[in-house]
Amino acid sequence: MVRLPEFSHPPVDIHCHFNHGSVLDVADSPISRNDIEFLREAYHHIGIAWGGISTYASVFHPDGAGVVESNRWLYDFAAQTDWVRQWVVLDPRVEESFLQAEQMLKSPKTLGIKIHPVFHQYDLAEFGDKIFGFANAHQAVVLMHPVMTPEGFSQMAHFADKYPDMKLIVAHLCSVEHIELLEKHENIYTDTSGGASNLNNILEYAYERVGSMKILFGTDGYSAQFQFGRVALSRLAQEDKENILYRNAQRLFPKAF
Repeated sequence: MVRLPEFSHPPVDIHCHFNHGSVLDVADSPISRNDIEFLREAYHHIGIAWGGISTYASVFHPDGAGVVESNRWLYDFAAQTDWVRQWVVLDPRVEESFLQAEQMLKSPKTLGIKIHPVFHQYDLAEFGDKIFGFANAHQAVVLMHPVMTPEGFSQMAHFADKYPDMKLIVAHLCSVEHIELLEKHENIYTDTSGGASNLNNILEYAYERVGSMKILFGTDGYSAQFQFGRVALSRLAQEDKENILYRNAQRLFPKAF
């Protein structure tokens, strides 16, 4: 019988979302819940210590419609809530989001900057210097939804090289091209979040290519139980599982612990 291993520290989820009562929240249903209480209960059930959150309203809409209000709400909520850490969301066309990031990155509850060029619908080639130059100046971690085209992978590689003082987490480990980014660029990381976790050898293959030091645990609002089990019951060694589940986060976000 396979048993869940015991870990020396609770896991942390560096990439997740929830609805927060905005008119821009995503649709909820009995079989796909996105509310705060449901996520809190899932974390408690598994023993996840905290989650790095950006609200659905802040990332799901073109033109950054929900960014400013959601950043402000989440900053206050994280300050009062022990299991929440914040990603401050930037939209390069919304200048106020940069002013918010200037302030919010100073908080130990803020992990870094979240960008979503796909759902916000802007061209990374046009705005990448503005985003990554800002992150570089603040030595910030950037969590990015990847642009999964040959041009997109080339752009991510270009900006990672151009701005070496920022660290870029290219989320949703999902492909060989994704893994090659980790191999070739010292300041690029990834997380386990998203539906591609069900690919039956993706985590193990990524480990074979790059080891466990550049992979972080994330759920993205998918079933936290499934995402945790995918790492905890993988064929990786105990030490590598612990790197993914919390140690790599400790290295990248020491103030969050």
